[in-house]
Amino acid sequence: MYSKTKQILLMTMTLVTAMLFAQEQGQDTIKTDVINVIKPYKPTISDAFKVKEVPTLDDEEIANKKDVKYNIFSFPVASTFTPAKGKAAEVDKDKKAKLFDNYATLGVGTYTTIFGEVYLNHELGRGESVSAYLGHHSSGGEIEGVLLDNDFSDSKLNLSYGKRDKSLTWTVGGGFQLQSYNWYGLPQPEFTQATADMLDVGHAFTNGYVYGDIDFEDGRIKSGNVLFRRFGDNQGSGENRFKAKTVVDIPVKEEVVSTTVNIDYLGGSFDRSYHTADELSYGNFQIGITPTYQLKEEDLTVDVGFTATYFNDTEASKNKFFIYPNISASYRLVDEVLIAFGGVKGGLVQNSYYGFAMENPFVSPTLFITPTDQQYNAFLGLKGKLSNTMSYSISGKYVAERAKALFVNNDIIVETEDYTYGNSFGVIYDNVSTFGIGGELNVDVNRNFTLGIKGEYFAYNAKGQEEAWNLPDIKASVFLDYQITDQWFTGANLFYIGERKDIYNQTNTVVPVTRVVALDSYFDVNAHLGYHINDRFSAFIKGNNLFGEEYTKWQNTPVQGIQFLAGATYKFDF
Repeated sequence: MYSKTKQILLMTMTLVTAMLFAQEQGQDTIKTDVINVIKPYKPTISDAFKVKEVPTLDDEEIANKKDVKYNIFSFPVASTFTPAKGKAAEVDKDKKAKLFDNYATLGVGTYTTIFGEVYLNHELGRGESVSAYLGHHSSGGEIEGVLLDNDFSDSKLNLSYGKRDKSLTWTVGGGFQLQSYNWYGLPQPEFTQATADMLDVGHAFTNGYVYGDIDFEDGRIKSGNVLFRRFGDNQGSGENRFKAKTVVDIPVKEEVVSTTVNIDYLGGSFDRSYHTADELSYGNFQIGITPTYQLKEEDLTVDVGFTATYFNDTEASKNKFFIYPNISASYRLVDEVLIAFGGVKGGLVQNSYYGFAMENPFVSPTLFITPTDQQYNAFLGLKGKLSNTMSYSISGKYVAERAKALFVNNDIIVETEDYTYGNSFGVIYDNVSTFGIGGELNVDVNRNFTLGIKGEYFAYNAKGQEEAWNLPDIKASVFLDYQITDQWFTGANLFYIGERKDIYNQTNTVVPVTRVVALDSYFDVNAHLGYHINDRFSAFIKGNNLFGEEYTKWQNTPVQGIQFLAGATYKFDF
């Protein structure tokens, strides 16, 4: 490279010297003159040369760019600076209520009323608990115008043990109940105080039971429950009942049919019938299966199935097979605002001494027990929401029943038993069809205020009897709960029962007399007011039958007038 440069410099110097020499020689021969340029010079593209953007290098070696590495020499620096921690803005919120597992309530009131409850619950381990309930309610009676003792008492105890894990939840338990009432509905003026003084009208019920429930999270078997009950009284009556039920999902091709299997055994006896001293026994066995297939398509849900029941009357050695419809459907017309529903169902209803006594405690221990054949119960209605806090339901139904149980006032047969003076009730059966229409409105503004209103109208058609005895034509109710402040709370229950009709025969006269009695409708208002003293203690006062109307729910059995009860509740944990 150095030699090439030297040669270029030498050639350049030679050329310059030659040009200077030529110039000097020309001054002696060339004359000085003026040159006029007629046409200006216009360069062309051919006169220019292009400079290459990237020159060609002919160096023998091309140097590569050396990588530069940066190294940071870090070392710890002592510092006492501590940044301030961020603090979220505080939001005012209500204090979370303390929840307790146990409580005890005690109250006393007019008519020598005593009311008490104790509920205990204890966690033994994870998902394992045991609970106990003890309750008592009694009153001295003291109903005006009644000739016989009219006090009552109801005491009950229930124990249970439950366990919950990932695959199943199960509970076992048992209890005992002791109730005492009086057949105080002695007709007047047919009988006087002299007759009442000769009667011992006390009637006590005993109820012992054990039960078990189980629910499976996965698998074909979904749930199951079992119950055994022994019910009796102080008149030599006794009844045993065993019930078992299970729900199983049965696969059919690619679909699932939910199937319910029921087993129901009932057997019992009374020392005598009402008109004779012969022992009265009853017993039956039922087994039923109810497969149901559910079809869902957008807003439509349909349950299609049936109930097949085998019935065996063990006392009469007779058996029969029943099939009932089990169809229901619902359709969302306007999202949650308007939903239409309807269906047709039926079943063999198991009547029992226990069920009759819980509905009417003044029954005599001389009942004929047989099941009710509910052929079908067809219903149709609309339900939905009027707003986020208000829901409603309107429906109508038509029910056809064979051997429907109706309470009637027992005949007057003197000098037989203490309950044969027209002061007790029996049961008769008749084929009854019922048409009903009703509506319900629920308001749930928030957790501090809830309101429920319900009303129903019924029309009956009895085939053999003159009337559907002791069945009301109208039922209505209002329920209200209101948390006034953090300390004060109140609530009310209002009931309206329409007119009913009853019948009884008076056979202690020369000519037997049959009387049909119309029982007036009644309105019962109950309310309570309470105050939370602290998280554990609360005081309350309750008022029942605030209108003071001594109405008769059952013939000749007026209820207590206006009643007040005051008490306190204590909540605690172990």
